[in-house]
Amino acid sequence: MDIVTVKDKRFRLSIPAQELQQAIRRVAENITEDYAGQQPLFLAVLNGSFMFAADLLRRVELPCEIAFVKLSSYAGTDTTGAVRELIGLNTDIEGRPVIVVEDIVDTGLTMQHLLGLLQARNPKSVDVCTLLFKPEKLKVDLDIRYAALRIPNDFIVGYGLDYDGFGRNLPQIYTIIDETADNQ
Repeated sequence: MDIVTVKDKRFRLSIPAQELQQAIRRVAENITEDYAGQQPLFLAVLNGSFMFAADLLRRVELPCEIAFVKLSSYAGTDTTGAVRELIGLNTDIEGRPVIVVEDIVDTGLTMQHLLGLLQARNPKSVDVCTLLFKPEKLKVDLDIRYAALRIPNDFIVGYGLDYDGFGRNLPQIYTIIDETADNQ
């Protein structure tokens, strides 16, 4: 489908599934090479990263573990700017290499908050791996070691990313094309 409607908004196809999978494969190969001889903990940020994390871990050729944390800063199509920790990390990360798996980094505020929480737990290292990166929107200084795709500052949905909870199940990424869908 080239055009989809999610709730009251229309979106056009912007990143096909095949392109997503190629980018994920490349990132997984880089992580496998960079972390050779180590056993990293992948920390997936819910809800948006669940599809990316699953596909990424299937391609990483290392002994590893995964844990989950849930943070939020969005309401509708806009970031609220306030990060709320919803579900905390229960895994001991002291002395361990940690790779944070995120669906999208735009302002960087959520990631900055999470990295501060993680550093307080004395990991060996912390790297960020994001499916999508919006460099034009970044408001804080972050080192994004692994960014599968760089995208413009558009609102998107699909492949784990949502609009008010809907659209996560779409296998491709779609970009908003209007603010109100025609009632058809």
